[in-house]
This record gives sequence, C-alpha cells and structure tokens, in this order.
Amino acid sequence: MSIIVTIILGGLVGWIAARMLGRNEGVFGSVLIGIVGSFIGSFISELFTGSDHSYLAFSWSGLIWSLIGSVVLVAIMNAFSHRHHGNPTV
Repeated sequence: MSIIVTIILGGLVGWIAARMLGRNEGVFGSVLIGIVGSFIGSFISELFTGSDHSYLAFSWSGLIWSLIGSVVLVAIMNAFSHRHHGNPTV
C-alpha cells in the first residue's frame, strides 16, 4: 500500500478511535494513533487468529483490527493522562 494511503487511512482510523474515547488529537496525532494502532491491532490479530497477513494488502478486517488497536492505544493514553480531553457537554 502506498505511503499516502497509509497516512490517510491511519488518520481516519486514529481520528475515529480518539473521538470514540473523548480525545481530540488533531491531524498529526490522529495519523500517529492510527499507524501505531495498526501495529497493535496486527499484534492482537495474530494472538487471536494465529496468523497475520493484513499487512500484505488492504482489507476490511485489517481496518477493523487497526481500529481495535487504535482504541486500545487511546485507552492507554487516557489511563496515563492527567488532563481532560474532549468536551463532555456535547
């Protein structure tokens, strides 16, 4: 997959995960969350399925595992964060 598509999909997945857990990290933060989350998701996928071939090509299951990994990453970030993120009144 090209680097541009990786950045765009990473940003989208990172943004969704951050918004699901009440964070607003901006564009660069969302891309970083999505890319790191995809590595975490690949690891989790390998633990549950025994194999990980999601890095070979685009797949919906790869996007879902990336989202799961990104949510795990943001949850860890929230656990270690001492400041409030997001707007709870919205």
